[in-house]
Amino acid sequence: MSSVRNPARYAQAEFLLSVPHPKKAPPDEGYEVAFAGRSNAGKSSALNTITGRKALARTSKTPGRTQHLVFFRLDDHRRLVDLPGYGYAKVPEAMKVKWQQAMQTYLTDRNALKGLVLIMDIRHPMTEFDQVLLDWCVHHKLPVHILLSKADKLKRGAAKSALLKLNQDLIEFDGISIQLFSSLKRDGVEEAQQKLDEWLQWDSA
Repeated sequence: MSSVRNPARYAQAEFLLSVPHPKKAPPDEGYEVAFAGRSNAGKSSALNTITGRKALARTSKTPGRTQHLVFFRLDDHRRLVDLPGYGYAKVPEAMKVKWQQAMQTYLTDRNALKGLVLIMDIRHPMTEFDQVLLDWCVHHKLPVHILLSKADKLKRGAAKSALLKLNQDLIEFDGISIQLFSSLKRDGVEEAQQKLDEWLQWDSA
């Protein structure tokens, strides 16, 4: 049975906790969806747009500001998680290694995690970091929904071509879905929320 659409669910999102390592995360129960992406791909903007909360996730002109795992509460059983951005932040290499280890531990061990939203800049999709993360998710059978962000930066035909190409490149992998997304134009919000509805199992109770 399909979920009843209720976008207001996401407007309830509120900051819960920011932790440097999953061992300090909230109790591992209920349903979580994590957001990941290269630091300048528009991850925080996507989170804010999907929830309709302009300042929920921090946005900055300096990519790489998200340095912890940031948990946002939707209700008593459901959370969204902002993972550290990767590949761009101007921080010491040792810090990047710590981020990577924290993300890997979270993605590997977190039972509440039901899916990963991976944000890619439509003009620069499938970077080396994106490929590594996708390969890892496929290996561990973690569902992934890709947002090709900043779709407004391309003409409609070029954006659709980029979407088609990535679909073709990933057609052999199970558990991966892809869509166009623009935080500026608010395009693709409903489609993204529908995927979250599915993973968060709003109607399972």
